[in-house]
Amino acid sequence: MFDLDVALSEIKRGTAEIIDEARIKELLEHYLKTGENYYVKAGFDPTAPDLHLGHTVLIQKLALFQKFGGIVQFLIGDFTGMIGDPTGKNVTRKPLDRETVLENAKSYKAQVFKILDPEKTEVVFNSAWLDKLGAKGIVELTTTFNVARMLERDDFEKRFKSETPISISEFLYPLLQGYDSVALKSDIELGGTDQKFNLLMGRQLQRTYNTGKQQAVLMMPLLEGLDGVNKMSKSLGNYIGVTEDPDTMFGKMLSISDNLMWRYYELLSSKSLEEIARLKADVQSGTLHPKAAKEALAQEIVTRYHDEAAAKAAKAEFDKVHKQKDIPSDIPEFSFAGPVWIAKVLTEAKLEPSTSQARRDIKQGAVKINQQKIQDEQLQLENGEYIVQVGKRKFARVKVD
Repeated sequence: MFDLDVALSEIKRGTAEIIDEARIKELLEHYLKTGENYYVKAGFDPTAPDLHLGHTVLIQKLALFQKFGGIVQFLIGDFTGMIGDPTGKNVTRKPLDRETVLENAKSYKAQVFKILDPEKTEVVFNSAWLDKLGAKGIVELTTTFNVARMLERDDFEKRFKSETPISISEFLYPLLQGYDSVALKSDIELGGTDQKFNLLMGRQLQRTYNTGKQQAVLMMPLLEGLDGVNKMSKSLGNYIGVTEDPDTMFGKMLSISDNLMWRYYELLSSKSLEEIARLKADVQSGTLHPKAAKEALAQEIVTRYHDEAAAKAAKAEFDKVHKQKDIPSDIPEFSFAGPVWIAKVLTEAKLEPSTSQARRDIKQGAVKINQQKIQDEQLQLENGEYIVQVGKRKFARVKVD
């Protein structure tokens, strides 16, 4: 079993807000006395096929509850995903077709079991009960909440005041998410801080529908991306994907700032708070270099999503490229008819997103050919073989005939 105080301390670690902490303590105590499990829900709309480390903040907290008697209800919103969560959006989301939703859901399931215990996880799809709800049930659901209350939600309020359209389906979304908690009889629901309105809806509807339960709510902060400013997002390009190759994952982890490293330790590492505090003290006293602490975190993350051998190999490759200034062992090769403009080479080799960005990077000294910086943005490559590099991590072997 486990120590109740230790369990509560770990559960509260890194959280942004807990509503009804007493209920969580009561569930843990009941499990310790009787061995009876409780149910912890988290919903994911499969609007994209890949998870990044920002998503895993929540999933790791779910895994923690599994250690303390919780059965995770991993809810894939195949029904609500076709509406699209309006949270944080200033326009109506495009609905997804069912085929895309189900394909993305398969990818989610494969990824989450890198963290969750499959034996203590119930993967559920909300179409199972929302399809059956039917028109009559949905109309009844809408009577439980009024428009004035719905407009108290921050993003709806802003869009209403700016006269930006809000579809009726978007008003339905929080009601349907809340009804998931009614159907599943969840004891606790987890979500990001941006989901507070939807999470509280579950508490209210459980009471309205007389389920005999009122779920506690635990909210996790949104993890900052590699830039240390914006939340981690694929669209912003500041993310680390859980399916990325070990070398890329390791390199991205090493690119974060020393300050952001401690935020990642708190929200992503499996080390105890005491271990992290000792690491931080060692860095502050100068007995441990910040880069060594960052490398340890990077190896932990790569090991989690790949394995220990891959983590060691990724570190060795990183050291080879960045410490010894060597060329990576495995880089893509491209052939061109010469002479060829350097900006064209950079874009077609996928080292740059556009020729304009390529020209900017050349001006800023971020582009090297055979490990020598270039500054001529009009450079034409003649016949020969070249190692072309952008920044510290992007390489291509180029052959010009």
